[in-house]
Amino acid sequence: MASAKLRAELECSVCLNIYTDPVNLRCGHNFCRVCIDRVLDTQEGSGGYSCPECREKFPDRPALQRNITLRNIVENFLSVQPDQEESKVFCTHCVDSPVPAVRSCLHCEVSLCDKHLRVHKKSPEHVLCDPTLSMESRKCSVHKKILEYYCTEDNTCICMFCVTGKHKGHQVEMLDEASGKKKKKLRNVLQKLLTKRMETEERVQSLQEHRRKVEEEAAGDTERVTVLFRDLRRRLEDLEKRVLREISGRAERISISIRDLEIKKEELSRKMRHIEELCNTADPLTVLQESDTGDLCDTEDGDNEDRERHEKLLHDGGGLDVAGISHTLHTLSDIIREVNVDFYIQGAADILLDVNTTNNYLHISDDRKTVSRSDRNQNRPETPERFQRYTQVLSSQSFSSGRHYWEVDVGGSDDWRVGMCYPSIDRRGDQSAIGNNNNSWCFYRNDNKYAVRHDSNKILLPSNISSNRVRIYLDYEAGRISFYDLCDPIRHLHTFTTTFTEPLHAGIYVWEGCIKICGGNQEM
Repeated sequence: MASAKLRAELECSVCLNIYTDPVNLRCGHNFCRVCIDRVLDTQEGSGGYSCPECREKFPDRPALQRNITLRNIVENFLSVQPDQEESKVFCTHCVDSPVPAVRSCLHCEVSLCDKHLRVHKKSPEHVLCDPTLSMESRKCSVHKKILEYYCTEDNTCICMFCVTGKHKGHQVEMLDEASGKKKKKLRNVLQKLLTKRMETEERVQSLQEHRRKVEEEAAGDTERVTVLFRDLRRRLEDLEKRVLREISGRAERISISIRDLEIKKEELSRKMRHIEELCNTADPLTVLQESDTGDLCDTEDGDNEDRERHEKLLHDGGGLDVAGISHTLHTLSDIIREVNVDFYIQGAADILLDVNTTNNYLHISDDRKTVSRSDRNQNRPETPERFQRYTQVLSSQSFSSGRHYWEVDVGGSDDWRVGMCYPSIDRRGDQSAIGNNNNSWCFYRNDNKYAVRHDSNKILLPSNISSNRVRIYLDYEAGRISFYDLCDPIRHLHTFTTTFTEPLHAGIYVWEGCIKICGGNQEM
């Protein structure tokens, strides 16, 4: 057991064999000189070097320091290994006491110690090999002759009789030659596996680092989201109570009005009876001396007030805008359905502008993230893809599946359009502006007003955006393009719903100033 543990400590992590000419790097890890040279050769031209064990980076090819102490340990270990290995196979001729064999003769099918090996026949048919107990496995199962050749066509070891028999005419090689070729292939495979293992380890380390960052951010994000939803639930509960209270109060207010009218009706009936009595009185003095005849007849003001209250109760439902509340709640429901947690776990699409589509009065920044209106013609070559009529540009990327979003800073312009377009959008005509055709959808600002547009149908938005940053969200399979104002919290502006029939490109129209694409991290 101790020998096995020591052997494991003396194995090179590249070739997984006992060290041969061990050398070490500055980080302290040891390798066979040939193995580490091969690894460093594969890293050459990649911008740096690294240790296969700990991944420590080296700007220049590291110098290899010979580990003399480790070499001596390896030599001492190997010097005692043969005795331990040979103790399992004993000399066939030493019958009085078992003596470890040093070689086996496949021809004679015996194992020999040093003494008997010296007197053993040296003729070619006597093939010697390392001590073994399984000599039958080293002979042909048909001819019982020693396996000396390898048939490359049948991928099998054969004897000399097989060469002229079943395998006649086949390409054959000596075992040592075939074994050498196979070892070379295996070393190449080993090197490829080593490279893949290194790449896998780098990915693991990268994800572990990213996980640590995500875990650090998760605590704060969890608290903020919890507070936000707690406040939202409280506001919804308060709204529900107010609405229910208003609904139940409507009937109560009508009941109060009915009660007041019943009282007034009784009062009117009393006055009517009193007046009838006066009219039936024969004594003129009694009629003329009645002191409150003015009050009996004065009902105009009360009638007007009652009529107004009656009309209000009949036509305005007691002041409750049920249709408005229903619309607001349905809008909130739509927003909740469209909230995508992928906004949290995924980055914005890495949008780059396509210069080949850019109108000649637009300037594109070197990083292809900013588009600005230019007073001078850029004199780019005329191509079928280039917009001629309107100052707009499309993205080089297209999206034909999945969910994606991208963001723009519109603070640098007062007249703009941002949205999504099919590549089949017209590039020349009057209807080629984004939103003016059935091949595009946009959110835009013009004359200090905000609206959305598709196929020349405009929908004015009730309020302006409160930030300079707009998010455009695409769910291709669901057929939705949504626009958001990136204020705090994010505010949904509008959603177009359709069935997409082509890939979609991001599109930007700029009449003045500039528009900048924010960040970018390809997902989706």
